[in-house]
Amino acid sequence: MRVLLLGGTSEASQMAKALSQAAVNSVFSYAGRTNAPVPQPLPTRVGGFGGVAGLAAYLRREAITHVIDATHPFAAGMSRNAYAACTQTATPLIRLERPAWQAQSGDDWTFVPTLEDTVAALPDEPARVFLAIGKQHIGLFATKPQHHYLLRLVDVPVGDLPLPYTAVVIARGPFDVAQDLALLQDHEITHIVAKNAGGRGAEAKLTAARQLGLPVILADRPALPGQNIAADIGAVMAWLGHDQVALRGV
Repeated sequence: MRVLLLGGTSEASQMAKALSQAAVNSVFSYAGRTNAPVPQPLPTRVGGFGGVAGLAAYLRREAITHVIDATHPFAAGMSRNAYAACTQTATPLIRLERPAWQAQSGDDWTFVPTLEDTVAALPDEPARVFLAIGKQHIGLFATKPQHHYLLRLVDVPVGDLPLPYTAVVIARGPFDVAQDLALLQDHEITHIVAKNAGGRGAEAKLTAARQLGLPVILADRPALPGQNIAADIGAVMAWLGHDQVALRGV
């Protein structure tokens, strides 16, 4: 057995720990979008594969027998490429997918189909927006330059930002509610824009928004191919035939 773990999430790091503890021959793959990715207990590669053809060639060359897709729920390109490459090479694939966030009593959430739709969901009058979507798509909001945007990024942005009124906070999650309450209050935030990524590492902003009565605009997840989905690490380990490690509470 030789496993390729496609990472980039906190769940992927936990998955890597489980594979390491079980002594499963594995390699961890990062997309390389942050300057200092979290160290992993597995051999690690960084960067893309070169599309479906490149990934399929990698699976054959490295004698990969199983693929675990533990990428971000919005990393649709990688997930689709993984599905296509695994189909081409008849490589078993499982997607470790954390549940989406669900609205609770007191939440003021607006759901939109795509990240692009979040722009139109913002008001036309100037607002103070916590743009909790990472750095790749902030250019979408250049069509509403009247707002003041707060960005929380892992790395210091290179070059000029496409938004005229911004504040940037450099921080790496997970975050707690007290931190996010202070962040929202210090920056006088009136609206939050986020991806419905799920998970606990970035959920604190939603709890803080609930406590402050702030509206949240959430982009729905993209549709992904494949039906072999695991909700937790134990299920993935069982799929690999390592149930005992799954029971050790990684």
